[in-house]
Amino acid sequence: MDNRQRINELTDRLIYLAKKYYNDDAPEVEDFEYDAMMQELKALERENPELARNDSPTRRIIGAVLEGFEPVTHEFPMESLQDVFSIDEIREFDERIRRDTGRSFYTAEPKIDGLSVCLEYENGVFVRGATRGDGRVGENVTENLKTIFDIPMKVDTEYERLIIRGEVYMPQEVFEKLNAERERDGQPLFANPRNAAAGSLRQLDSAVCARRRLSIFCFNLQNAAELGFRSHSESLKYLKSIGCKVIEPYISADNIEAVVEYINALGERRGELSFGIDGAVVKADMLDDRTELGSTAKAPKWAVAYKYPPEERPTKLLDIVVKVGRTGVLTPNAVLEPVRLSGTTVSRATLHNRDFIRQKDIRVGDIVRVRKAGEIIPEIVAVDFSKRPPDAQPWQMPAVCPVCGAPVREDPEEAALRCTGAECPAQLSRNMIHFASRDAMDIEGLGPALVEAMTAKGLIRSPADLYYLHAEDVAELDKMGEKSAGNLLAAIEKSKSRPLSRLLCAFGIRHVGQRTAQILAKAFGTLDALLAAAVEEIAAVENIGEITAVSIREWLDDPQARHIIRRLREAGVNTEEPREEARGDIFAGKKFVLTGTLERYTRAEAGALIEKNGGTVSGSVSGKTDYVLAGSEAGSKLQKAEQLGVRIISEEEFEEMLA
Repeated sequence: MDNRQRINELTDRLIYLAKKYYNDDAPEVEDFEYDAMMQELKALERENPELARNDSPTRRIIGAVLEGFEPVTHEFPMESLQDVFSIDEIREFDERIRRDTGRSFYTAEPKIDGLSVCLEYENGVFVRGATRGDGRVGENVTENLKTIFDIPMKVDTEYERLIIRGEVYMPQEVFEKLNAERERDGQPLFANPRNAAAGSLRQLDSAVCARRRLSIFCFNLQNAAELGFRSHSESLKYLKSIGCKVIEPYISADNIEAVVEYINALGERRGELSFGIDGAVVKADMLDDRTELGSTAKAPKWAVAYKYPPEERPTKLLDIVVKVGRTGVLTPNAVLEPVRLSGTTVSRATLHNRDFIRQKDIRVGDIVRVRKAGEIIPEIVAVDFSKRPPDAQPWQMPAVCPVCGAPVREDPEEAALRCTGAECPAQLSRNMIHFASRDAMDIEGLGPALVEAMTAKGLIRSPADLYYLHAEDVAELDKMGEKSAGNLLAAIEKSKSRPLSRLLCAFGIRHVGQRTAQILAKAFGTLDALLAAAVEEIAAVENIGEITAVSIREWLDDPQARHIIRRLREAGVNTEEPREEARGDIFAGKKFVLTGTLERYTRAEAGALIEKNGGTVSGSVSGKTDYVLAGSEAGSKLQKAEQLGVRIISEEEFEEMLA
């Protein structure tokens, strides 16, 4: 491959990876792999400047304003930093500073693994906050930043304006708890704290951001020079004095050897910190020196970021155990001989999925190298094949669920194996919550906390058990009592009369949501008819298709599903769909979009009414949309309707139209 091809290949790859990292909050490679490619591209461009592309990531900062946030132009550019990877490069940086300024005054501080933001204060009041974006234009995330308690809403300052740069991050304890919850709920894990913090801060719903318990370190007063400060360290002391949470631990030094000592000491204890770091930042302390040194097109000449290499350790793989998540996905995990890594003892590591194990040829008994991805999640990097035991065998995923014994099926959409058991204990809580949800059997009062309490007590082992509960058993649960128990059992009894479409939705069959359940119920009329239908008959129904038909047929044929259905029948749960009333033409030719939370209807009910009266329901707003029916907490669809001038109606107006 010639230099031109390699430069183009690296440029395209780095632009793609930067987009995944900065814009999508979904990094695909570790930082050191990205850094290695960036260093190679820089070297090739230095040797072949005529081949460097205008869109090269070495010439510009990657980042973009996401739809849903208004853009903010930064008064002071939020520059990125030049990375260095050796102590020799730190000393070379010192030589350049001394040569150009005649002195060597520095600050050194941790490089927090988070999301850079700008905070603006007017007369001591916090008025606006924005992400870094591309360094010149960022995203207005003021409301989300207000949920971070480390950011003071008011400070006691004599200055009219303060512009502060900080790093929003997620504490390691919070990160680990969040990932544990996501794993329990069958959601994809965040790769690292930075990924989690960025995804949280860029939520359109600030309530989600608030629940993530983010923190911030302030590390620069952007307008320090115009306020009369002489040094960076002086401005940090001032920020701390007015109540800002300042980057720590940091040092001020008048020689580079003190900085080197700080970098090495920080690297040794980085695993003990309550926040993730991926390096240390060294800056010229005097603001006059910064002005004299200036910046390149991308980074200041007065600062560098030293990047720590990921720490790796060898250990023995004792076993591979399979966990079943709440969505039924089987995930292999490594049981390791305990090893000290980045300040903590590691005895387990993620193995991601079956393909990961195959690609690295990981076997029980192997000596493996382990590191912490993003300094948090232990993972296996490689196998030492020279130390492989002669009797080590290739590992296979189980053919049946290790929890309930039901067959395991391939899920091509997620490259995963999934338990098919309708009564699998590992999936019980999630299945119960879905079964009782508003769009399914709509059992009022049966929320996640009560489901957890009943499963922990052993009162329910499948959705069918709901219809065999006794009031006295429910009343004994924490915070229940006789009245609450009676209300719950009345709600459960009421749900028996729900139409077949609700029951089919409640089953939680793969690929069967509200709309598909309605189509099936309308096409077959009774559960018995659907149970008797072949795959071809199900697939022949309009808007169903073969993949969904196979999923339905497999679920209905599963012994656990048949057991649930039999017990539901015996309890008196309805298994038929009422005949459709005559259609009207009130909404003939009209296209609706539903958004937000409706109080008087579920979305499915509102959609059915629209279609029953000649209208159609769409999932997205466009110029062809006639009405947007908006409930509370409506989001981007409502905003787009306002932009396009589409008529927005309330539930009251909707009912008036029906009348």
